[in-house]
Amino acid sequence: MARYTGPKTKIARKFGEAIFGEDKSFEKRNYPPGQHGANKRRGKKSEYAIQLMEKQKAKFTYGVLERQFRNMFKKARAAQGITGEVLLQLCESRLDNVVFRMGIAPSRSGARQLVSHRHITVNGEVVNIPSYSVNAGDVIAVREKSKSLEAIDRSLSNSSHVYEWITWNNETKQGTYVTIPSRLQIPENINEQYIVELYSK
Repeated sequence: MARYTGPKTKIARKFGEAIFGEDKSFEKRNYPPGQHGANKRRGKKSEYAIQLMEKQKAKFTYGVLERQFRNMFKKARAAQGITGEVLLQLCESRLDNVVFRMGIAPSRSGARQLVSHRHITVNGEVVNIPSYSVNAGDVIAVREKSKSLEAIDRSLSNSSHVYEWITWNNETKQGTYVTIPSRLQIPENINEQYIVELYSK
């Protein structure tokens, strides 16, 4: 399964925010990477550069490669509603993202690993495809054999985020993807309009 495996702090510094989650290295050096670091004078970015950077930020945030992202955009454009908002909703509906939002894993890459290793079920069936699209009303749970995993317990005990479109029961280790979130509910700092403009050229 192809995915980005390079240095995450460097990418976070490029975008000026910790897009992969809490990062102590980023907090120490929250300026762009490069030989001259914070002292380098950077010229004004072109419109295309801004649009491209926003697309890259979204791809790295959700752990999606170009072909998958382009396919999601095509799907969003064909759907009813605002294209940019639908695109982010499709990203949020990925199984690895839902597992991350529920607190089962501390990061999306960790959630992707749990799904790939068959630790997660959807409506009682094991699903090992991280990009699987979850529908409103689907029940996501930790597989019975995996409920004693220390990594999952640790992640759940450290999780404090509550999302309006998700319910979670810590005792049964299962939750429901109640509804597709609206754009206002999605906390990611992404300007989806720039992505729409880039792909529409």
